[in-house]
Amino acid sequence: MNVKQAAKRLSPEQREIEIVRGAVGFFAEFGFEGQTRELAARLGITQPLLYRYFPTKDALVERVYEEVFLRRWNPFWEELIVDRNKPLNARLGEFYHDYSRVILSYEWVRLFMFAGLKGLDFNTRYLEMLRQRVFRLIIAELRREHGRASIDQNPITAMEVEAVWGLHAAIFYLGVRKFIYNMAVDDIDKVVEMELQIFITGVSSVLAK
Repeated sequence: MNVKQAAKRLSPEQREIEIVRGAVGFFAEFGFEGQTRELAARLGITQPLLYRYFPTKDALVERVYEEVFLRRWNPFWEELIVDRNKPLNARLGEFYHDYSRVILSYEWVRLFMFAGLKGLDFNTRYLEMLRQRVFRLIIAELRREHGRASIDQNPITAMEVEAVWGLHAAIFYLGVRKFIYNMAVDDIDKVVEMELQIFITGVSSVLAK
């Protein structure tokens, strides 16, 4: 039995999942310049069958964005950051350790980089979501921790946003070193913990003034 005969046994739902998973790995490896006919060949299906599920390459790319950047987002992170039953340092530690395990993967890092190089709006959409659903909460909790005015009283400043960007950039760069530069990155959890402590110490010294 050849691959195409075996492929016919998949249900439409299973076939769509197979195509999306294949596309995630394919674009992570070759970038978004990769051709759908090459993807179809890799999956052992015809290009017309692929287009039956995703009429255009743009539609498939959008589905890849949803799969990697939206479906892997954990709404619990937002609840964790504002759970004042725990010390802020503990909350941030739990969040960043879990968040780093999601984003520091071959697929996540490479797709994010390729999207930026291709000029897709993945990055813009994802980073705006990050600002609204994480940065805003962290800044609000930091202000409360240090007795500063709430973000409802005084709008978030550009410098506060830059401070949080600095932490996220340091963590993301671990993935760039590993999956773009092919450099060894030892004990990511310890490095994330170190970057978080540097951030907390630095931010605290500024906010305490």
